[in-house]
Amino acid sequence: MQALLNKTRGDKVIWVAVILLTLLSLLVIYSSTGTLAYRLSKSAESYLFKQFAFTAIGFMIIYFAHRINYTLYSRAALILFVLSIPLLIYTLFFGAEINEGTRWIKLPIINLTFQTSDLARLALFMYLSRQLSRSQNDIKDFKQGFLPLIIPVGIICALIAPANLSTALLIGATSLLLMFIGRVNLKHIAATIGIALIPLVLLVSIAFSYYDKENHQAKDLPVVLSVGRIPTWIKRIQDFAYADKIETAYQVQQAKIAIAKGGWLGLGPGNSEQRNFLPHPYSDFIYAIIIEEYGLLGGVLILFLYLLFLFRSIRIFKKCPFAFGAFLALALSFTLVIQALVNMAVNVNLFPVTGVPLPLVSMGGSSFLFTCMSIGIILSVARNAEKLEGTIQPAAAE
Repeated sequence: MQALLNKTRGDKVIWVAVILLTLLSLLVIYSSTGTLAYRLSKSAESYLFKQFAFTAIGFMIIYFAHRINYTLYSRAALILFVLSIPLLIYTLFFGAEINEGTRWIKLPIINLTFQTSDLARLALFMYLSRQLSRSQNDIKDFKQGFLPLIIPVGIICALIAPANLSTALLIGATSLLLMFIGRVNLKHIAATIGIALIPLVLLVSIAFSYYDKENHQAKDLPVVLSVGRIPTWIKRIQDFAYADKIETAYQVQQAKIAIAKGGWLGLGPGNSEQRNFLPHPYSDFIYAIIIEEYGLLGGVLILFLYLLFLFRSIRIFKKCPFAFGAFLALALSFTLVIQALVNMAVNVNLFPVTGVPLPLVSMGGSSFLFTCMSIGIILSVARNAEKLEGTIQPAAAE
């Protein structure tokens, strides 16, 4: 154990934040899976052991990923990016349908589902970091600097959006933020945002126009708007805008009740009542359960841990002497923290309902493991930055 600790490097504050979030995850998932266990004739302990197993595997991934020199991820970036495209196409047409979405591929033999957008997001940010670091001399040029960056982002977002619009928007927003930090021409970024806003504004306009304000109910959509997940997107916008009046906004209403019951100090661990009524209290709406059981103070602590994680990642960005490592640490930390902020915003009704989990806290799956992989890569950048600064002994750096 001592030898293992001696080889564990990187930002210690990030290590502590990750450990605290995963420990809280075990407590809340054990508390929130009672109804799911009853419905599937299982025990809540089985989900606790499953989450513990995912946590153990996740920490192994973090450890081994942080021991790898981050420059090797630059070499793998192009391969992973190219591999993710056919996987996304296969998922789009032949993916397993879970919760009305085809975002997963069912792996044979082990019978587990794998969300391909998680691999695509990781591969994209590795590829973007590589491109940004290599094209700084031409970064202001449209053809040489901007197009090689925006085309991969557009391809990945276009393939993810039909089944998972919220994830596509998060990836797109994080990519543009990374480009801004990477000194991409602001005119090009602004033009991209303007083009992306056109379908979003159109979608919001349709959602408002197909809602009956007098009877407080959604109108029937024409056939052209009943394709794919368009009705789901429209309904979520309507639920968000008219949550206090529309009866179908069940998720939002139950999350509000959970938060109201929590108060300042909460009902105590395991004493949540809304876990029996709130859909997906162990994943999409786990933050509402945290507030109900641990109060607003518990909710603020979770927010603080994510912001602390981001602050330490920015510190790594400033310390890293090489552009690829700096961009990679920042990109991966941005996508995790932005995802966490969106999940929390959904739970407190500041954002329409999405299907994004709370990183490191929601019940484990492929998303949890890829989150651990991202954290391991961030810590790899931190470890190598420490090594170059000479803050660790040469024998431990081998």
